[in-house]
Amino acid sequence: MIGFAGIACVFIMVFGGYILAGGKMGIIIKALPFEMIMIGGAAVGAFLISNDMAAVKHTVKDIGKVFKGPKWKPSDYQDLLCLLFELIRLSKSNPIGLEEHIEGPSDSEIFGRYPKIQSDKEVVNLICDTLRSASMNYDDPHQVEEVLEKRIEASHHHAMHSSHALQTVADGLPALGIVAAVLGIIKTMGSIDQPPEILGKMIGGALVGTFLGVFLAYGFFGPFAARVKAVTEEDAHFPKLVREVLIANLHSHPTNICIEVGRQNTPTHIRPNFDDLEEAMKSLKQDAA
Repeated sequence: MIGFAGIACVFIMVFGGYILAGGKMGIIIKALPFEMIMIGGAAVGAFLISNDMAAVKHTVKDIGKVFKGPKWKPSDYQDLLCLLFELIRLSKSNPIGLEEHIEGPSDSEIFGRYPKIQSDKEVVNLICDTLRSASMNYDDPHQVEEVLEKRIEASHHHAMHSSHALQTVADGLPALGIVAAVLGIIKTMGSIDQPPEILGKMIGGALVGTFLGVFLAYGFFGPFAARVKAVTEEDAHFPKLVREVLIANLHSHPTNICIEVGRQNTPTHIRPNFDDLEEAMKSLKQDAA
């Protein structure tokens, strides 16, 4: 919702201030379609040249993050800790019984209690692969931590591509605006014999190109890129929480300590409350009994 409010604020303040200062919208409205074709079309073309189709789809999809915000909410972090609590406790009490859950997480009763997490293949694979490796005696905490760190970093690097692509477009828009303005000036010079009032309108229309390029760059695409980056970095805490808990488990800490390590390594604004998490884990113990 705040994203839409920001867009409305940009339009109202820019054009409202222009009108209050005595500016006339007629010249802008008349020139806008043609300038948008040149600037917008060139920006889209440059975007397609510099990205493959997968990256294009990824970027278009990620624009939704500007309005939706992070995928993982504070309640999801508590659910993740509860899921890891159940899996680690089972791995200690019944390693054979754990296999059915990590080999078939889509049919797992434990994973099924947390459908939002279960639907995220990347997080599920991270959990299952790490637990599977531990069951195969690949359980050196330092080596596993290094592998997880590289895996999470690679995934994060891929996720950040959308923000980089949007920022590249934002960086190029002012220059494309100048291109459109120069073309407008060339057009004006071809009509140099016209009266001053006509030349003034033609020059004003040409300058709309410069305005539009800067306006789109700093009013929309730049902020969009910054927001997508912030949301992506926020969501990156989720797999990092998986890493912290499972590495603590490889250090042979008690299950509750592993969960507490993960909870304390979660940023404050999304960190589950200790008492609420403790109550949730007690309920899981009672259900298991």
